[in-house]
Amino acid sequence: MSDLTVIYYTANKISAHFAAHTMRYLLASIGDSPLITVSQVPMTFGENICVGDIGVSTRNIYRQALLGARRATTTYIGMAEDDTLYAPTHFQYRSNSGLFAYNRNTQSIFTWTHPATFSHKVPPRRNFCNLICERALFIEAMDERFAKYPRDEDCQQPVERYWGEPGRLERNIGVTVRPTEDFTTDIPNVQFAHPEAFGFGHLGTRRKLGEVRATELPHWGTAADMVALYGAPVV
Repeated sequence: MSDLTVIYYTANKISAHFAAHTMRYLLASIGDSPLITVSQVPMTFGENICVGDIGVSTRNIYRQALLGARRATTTYIGMAEDDTLYAPTHFQYRSNSGLFAYNRNTQSIFTWTHPATFSHKVPPRRNFCNLICERALFIEAMDERFAKYPRDEDCQQPVERYWGEPGRLERNIGVTVRPTEDFTTDIPNVQFAHPEAFGFGHLGTRRKLGEVRATELPHWGTAADMVALYGAPVV
């Protein structure tokens, strides 16, 4: 049995067929790692924790991930988002003690771009969906945040805006600054941008592609084939 548990968090806003495709890819990438899913609608995927319709917010993303971390029993956890495809070697990485590790080899794909294109910004940012860390470290960091801001009404702007990845924005909300490390896999993770994504309303289709672009990548194939997963039914 693996010493890492995959924590899959979702607000269940994406279509059933898109979710089916991304879940299929996730199962192929996690190997023998246990899978805990934390959802807002009951799911028969991994060991499921259903929190009910609590709504979509940055705080709720971390609330769901924390519930999954508490349920896990392994030394390490790796986050998995419902609209991200993970490299076969991503969940093989283990963070160094006391550090939050982020896979920086990631590609974005916008479902509305023609022609379909992979892209990433330079330097790529640290995204929560690419995090691997010690389970106890994550619980400690999240417990500190929720203790400082116990009520949802405490997390209006700017606190909500800065409730981000461990190691990025702690100074802005007055909690312990957490050290990070970066790693890269030989194959990138692929993150979809789409109208159902949290935060889409900020820029919508005005969001710009990253500076480095490609229409095809080893392992993943063409960007057009990847975009088809968003709209194509499961066969």
